[in-house]
Amino acid sequence: MKGSAGRLLIIVQNLPVPFDRRVWLEAVTLRDHGIQVSVICPKSKEYPKSHEVIDGVSVYRYRMPIEASGVFGYFFEFAYAWLRTAWLSLKVWVKEGFDVIQACNPPDTYWLLAAFYRLFGKKFVFDHHDLAPEMFDVKYHGKFKLLKRMLLALERMTFKTAKIVLCTNDSYRRAAIIRGRKDPEDVYVVRTGPDLRRLQPTEPLPELKNGRRFLVCYLGEMCPQDGVDLLLEAVDHYVRGLGRRDAQFVFVGGGPAMPAMKRRAEQMALGEWVRFTGRVTDQELCRILSTADVCVDPDPWSPWANSSTMNKILEYMAFGKPIVAFDLEEHRRSAERAAIYVRPNDVRRFAQAIADLLDQPELRRFMGRYGYERVRNRLAWQHTQKALLAAYHRLFPNMMSAEAAELNVLDWLFEKIQNEAIEELIVSNESKLICVPADHPESLVHTAKLLLTADVHEGV
Repeated sequence: MKGSAGRLLIIVQNLPVPFDRRVWLEAVTLRDHGIQVSVICPKSKEYPKSHEVIDGVSVYRYRMPIEASGVFGYFFEFAYAWLRTAWLSLKVWVKEGFDVIQACNPPDTYWLLAAFYRLFGKKFVFDHHDLAPEMFDVKYHGKFKLLKRMLLALERMTFKTAKIVLCTNDSYRRAAIIRGRKDPEDVYVVRTGPDLRRLQPTEPLPELKNGRRFLVCYLGEMCPQDGVDLLLEAVDHYVRGLGRRDAQFVFVGGGPAMPAMKRRAEQMALGEWVRFTGRVTDQELCRILSTADVCVDPDPWSPWANSSTMNKILEYMAFGKPIVAFDLEEHRRSAERAAIYVRPNDVRRFAQAIADLLDQPELRRFMGRYGYERVRNRLAWQHTQKALLAAYHRLFPNMMSAEAAELNVLDWLFEKIQNEAIEELIVSNESKLICVPADHPESLVHTAKLLLTADVHEGV
């Protein structure tokens, strides 16, 4: 890759990278436009390496010692992760350097690290993933008022320290302007649009329906505030209250609440009707979503959920799937006519809405097509990334244009092939194998000439 237009360090604590889809999309998009990108994040079972370079992005990871639960467990996790991140940031500063830090919440604690680096001329971008005080309220049912005030103070300091704020939707943008007192010109809405290169519909697999007529899919990390318990109650009413035996329910994703939700499903004697997959590969995810007849989002109403954009909604739409969800403001803004909206937290009506939608194939097709077109024409990452690029162009004026970025991607691909793909390039030339050492700096050019020669000989 050619010389960078700037150097960026992204900090995320919630999920490992590249599993965190928003952070990964931001990282590779900025890489494509000439920015040198490093990331600090936690390890996971799927991503155990302390350091690796993935598609040109340098990723540093640390191990979390516990799976936090309870208020004090979470505060220990935040303190531990902050210290490990601070240490790794020094390592990145020495080895690779950075001009800008982007911190993704939760938690809203990395403003202090950014304030330290600001002494050395580094700028700070806040990527606002969650309304942390409201999410804390939901997790702990409105208890711990003093701790919530502390979280609000941390949020204010994060906004105050940041030069630019990236928000996932207009509700968060309002919070940044009103609660965070940011200049509207410094706040950009960067929606987490699906990457249509990654999410590609495939042929349905009927065996995923477990011998039943329909497949209903839930996708997402399962946390206490995500309403998976309500969805299990809706499944119970669908099977026992409505007396229907025609649908298999699949729960795709991991998260801290997933083991408890599996146990609850067993206690409710729903094992015959539900399946928990855990985290799956992109290929498996595409197969499941391509097979699903209806997709669901059971997030219950709360100030946090009502203001938050759920990535699962947009990913369902990318596969042309009709949706059943509780009636939340940001659900409507995202899905519009691609979803049926149920009175919040009413599990009986939620189950009935699933049944009604499964019984109306024409309505399912209309809703699915509407969502599919809406994503491809407005909400896919290829559209929403424009706000990200506009924000970073203020920090890195020498960032590449869209046209130059396309050429940069090709340069990067060629470099990856040369350095990592294979040790020898083998081509066939009139039934003879010609081996070209890949470590030679001109091997790709030489190979291209050989291929061209072979094509000429075949055409003669």
